[in-house]
Amino acid sequence: MIRKVAHTHTSVLILGESGTGKEMVARTIHTNSPRADGPFLGINCAALSESILESELFGVESGVATGVKRRSGLFLQANRGTLFLDEIGDMPLTMQAKILRVLQERSVRPVGGKSDEGIDVRIICATHRDLWESVRENRFREDLLYRLDVISMTLPPLRDRIEDIPLLAHFFLARYARDMNIPVPPLSLDALRLLAGYSWPGNVRELENQMQRVLVLAEPGRPIESSDLSPRIRSDK
Repeated sequence: MIRKVAHTHTSVLILGESGTGKEMVARTIHTNSPRADGPFLGINCAALSESILESELFGVESGVATGVKRRSGLFLQANRGTLFLDEIGDMPLTMQAKILRVLQERSVRPVGGKSDEGIDVRIICATHRDLWESVRENRFREDLLYRLDVISMTLPPLRDRIEDIPLLAHFFLARYARDMNIPVPPLSLDALRLLAGYSWPGNVRELENQMQRVLVLAEPGRPIESSDLSPRIRSDK
């Protein structure tokens, strides 16, 4: 699916639990797209207040408040590139209306501005929420969802793809071993069995943190054993 959509300019909606790698998918789409030479910028829509989110996305015109200077927003900064809107399901309804206008008009107006500026930006969104359920609950605009949900892909949680766990574990071990300038230790069969049997509520992000932890705490020069893993993994049934 990533290969198919990467070479288009179509909006993409990435669904999945927190920590499943939604931003990694967005970056992969960008780096394999005709916009790869342009910027890839992202923002977490759930992490900012509505007023700050608006100024971050659309920019601010000078003189809006005392001492405020003109600043371009992410839509303009990402021109000819990709803008990743993470956790868009948590965006306030009034902001959703403004995003819809940007997608329709392909232009933005800075906060306090009097004229629009054209943009050429690919939008990739992500959320852990069921947006159609949010529409039914009047927490997400149906017209905006139709704009965003041109192509959607769902990342399954790590517990539903246990065949990926050894590959990901070795990948993260190699990454952090390189950073620490130490040999990459193998994982014992018992350690792999425990990793495969754990529920991974934090998904890939939790597995990455776990591999970083064992490299720091495990004895150098020997395989990673089950005893090196966190107590929560050893005790998870």
